[in-house]
Amino acid sequence: IALTIENNLDVELQRFGPRVAESDVLRAQGGGLLRGVPLTLRQLPQGVGGPGAPLLSTVGGTSPVSNVPSNFADLATITEQTVDLSVLGSTPLSNGVLPPSFDPAIVGTVQWQRQSLPQASVLTYGTTSLNNNNWLGNVSLQKSFETGGTVSIGYNQNYVNSNGLRADYNPYTSTSLGITVTQPLLQGFSIATNRRFIRIARNNERITDFVFRQQLIETVAGVIRLYWDLVSLIEDVRVKQQALALAQKLYEDNKAQVEVGTLAPLELKRAQAEVARSRQDLTSSENLVAQQELLMKNVITRTGPADPLLLMARIVPLDHIEVPAQEDIQPVQDLLAAAVQNRPDLAQAGIQLDNSNISLKGSKNELLPQLNFIGSLQNGALTGDPNSNPAPTSLGITRLPDSFFLGGFGNTLGQLFGHNFPNYTVGVQLDIPLKNRVAQADVVRDELQVRQSEVRLRALQNQIRLEVQNALVALQRARATYDAAVETRQLQEEAFAAEQERFTVGASTSFIVIQYQRDLEQARSTEVVAKNNYAKARAALDRAVGSTLVKNDVDVQDAYRGHVAKPPSALPPIDQK
Repeated sequence: IALTIENNLDVELQRFGPRVAESDVLRAQGGGLLRGVPLTLRQLPQGVGGPGAPLLSTVGGTSPVSNVPSNFADLATITEQTVDLSVLGSTPLSNGVLPPSFDPAIVGTVQWQRQSLPQASVLTYGTTSLNNNNWLGNVSLQKSFETGGTVSIGYNQNYVNSNGLRADYNPYTSTSLGITVTQPLLQGFSIATNRRFIRIARNNERITDFVFRQQLIETVAGVIRLYWDLVSLIEDVRVKQQALALAQKLYEDNKAQVEVGTLAPLELKRAQAEVARSRQDLTSSENLVAQQELLMKNVITRTGPADPLLLMARIVPLDHIEVPAQEDIQPVQDLLAAAVQNRPDLAQAGIQLDNSNISLKGSKNELLPQLNFIGSLQNGALTGDPNSNPAPTSLGITRLPDSFFLGGFGNTLGQLFGHNFPNYTVGVQLDIPLKNRVAQADVVRDELQVRQSEVRLRALQNQIRLEVQNALVALQRARATYDAAVETRQLQEEAFAAEQERFTVGASTSFIVIQYQRDLEQARSTEVVAKNNYAKARAALDRAVGSTLVKNDVDVQDAYRGHVAKPPSALPPIDQK
């Protein structure tokens, strides 16, 4: 389990989820649209010892047949399954009224302009060709707020040097400093509406945490299942080795009797055929172990079969499946309540539904007409030098520059902050769509999708309850099957021993002994399968209830870090056999 948490690539992939959600929070705080978070996870492959595995080919107690695997390359045994945890469906909800950009912005422009304008009359500027050299500059600071309003503070300056003769000042500089406020009063108004993406992004952080926990549960439960399958496959190899040893002993005994003439040669052929069949079964079981080990290596390491040393290494399980004398199972109602409380996939689905309701409010806000309040305050200033261009007396031009406007930048600031030339603007802007069919369609569709999400959430709740009850029934059935398999194996051992004694005294034949030997082999394999099914049923119940991490002492923070701080368990004595 620790190796899987540290090295499994499915878990590693989900570690990026919270960081993706953090980037969406940052984007929402700036007023941007959300890009979403991943809601898919992967389940480990079934492996060769999963459902439909070739450990058991017949019912215990009947005449078994040789199990010859015909398709080791079956992709179903090595392919992971993808699970989509989204309850919102494949179509996203509409964006609704977009919030303003919450990040302040500085906007500036510097521009030089050369103008040469012909004049129809010299009375306006005192010349028939007006030439201007302009330097334009402006800078503004803009900031939007959660109410939907925007405040802009701007400074504008225009430097003009002209050949005009009538102006009292040349060159001169006109400046302005002002503040403009725009506030929506209907559509786009409301802190809740403009902060909804931030709330959704915060909820998505919680969702990614639950998705990570669910991935942990799926991966840990999957590796437990694969591990117990490997243990059972190895035990089945031992059963096949015992069967081969019995077949070999029968062959040697028959051979000795044939040599002394007390047994027909046909019996020796039967014993020899049984040895070949047992050897074939052993080879098949050993191949299944090798294939299961390959799957385990891919799960508990980062490189999998790509590492030549790892490819040649063997996995030696040190655990044995222990079946308790009595079952300690909670009442089904307690298990159902625990599943509803513990399952991360159910918790994140509820948060998704909350997000859809939050988004729906933004869609409904778009049905309102646009009514914006606009207000501005602007102060102007003018400074310059007396016009040095010669004033033609024939036009009656008399220049009378006011000393108030003479000066430089200091005079400009004095006029701006002295409010000598204030300008005020107050108004409203109204925009009423006559049909607004796009917004109406978005609201209707979003409401339908929210209802669909509620249905999917109820379906998920029912599915979880079904999984718990099904896992409980499977555990009870697995326990009963195991008890029956143990009793059957004991009876088959007694029957086989008795038939061997009859064969020794000549009261039985090799054919009958071989049948009893096969029945014993089948009974032992049945016990192995029953014990494995019990262990996997127990793990499946823990997964259904959502207690896999607790039962196996998995620290979620260690899983996030990718390093299990808990020291490994002490190794049990290794069975050299």
